[in-house]
Amino acid sequence: MNANYLDSVIKQFEYYKLLAEKTFAQLPDEKLIWQYNEDSNSVAIIVKHLSGNMLSRWTDFLTTDGEKAWRNRDTEFENDISVKQEMLDRWTEGWKVFLDALRHLKGEDLEKIIYIRNEGHTVLEAINRQLAHYSYHIGQIVFIGKLCANKWESLSIPKGNSKHFNA
Repeated sequence: MNANYLDSVIKQFEYYKLLAEKTFAQLPDEKLIWQYNEDSNSVAIIVKHLSGNMLSRWTDFLTTDGEKAWRNRDTEFENDISVKQEMLDRWTEGWKVFLDALRHLKGEDLEKIIYIRNEGHTVLEAINRQLAHYSYHIGQIVFIGKLCANKWESLSIPKGNSKHFNA
């Protein structure tokens, strides 16, 4: 059962990762840093935050607290990425650390206690926490993408095409 959970949850994370990457591909570089207003986040800011979270939470996560002393969460919300490749490099770095950590887990690891900001969680709880957190932010990325793309291509079944898809 635990191995099935790990396989299943990795597929879910990979699905959400792909949704964001399909969104990135539809956006011109200047739209990656677009913000609706001063209090909102750009795609690049969300990527910085997700990457910072992944690096902090999943580096040595079985033996160290998930909120690393070297993480500066506040700077993750500064809109200072101007080149798409820099954003993609951060994206790739965070996902590599995260997915490598998940792929090295064994079923019996899911009941181990780890810490995030000195609060104990089972590994299973920490994974579920991140599934909700990452999919939340990737939903924001997709929403911003729909607002900013010159011509949006649906990431799932386009509106009005359910019958055709199901046929």
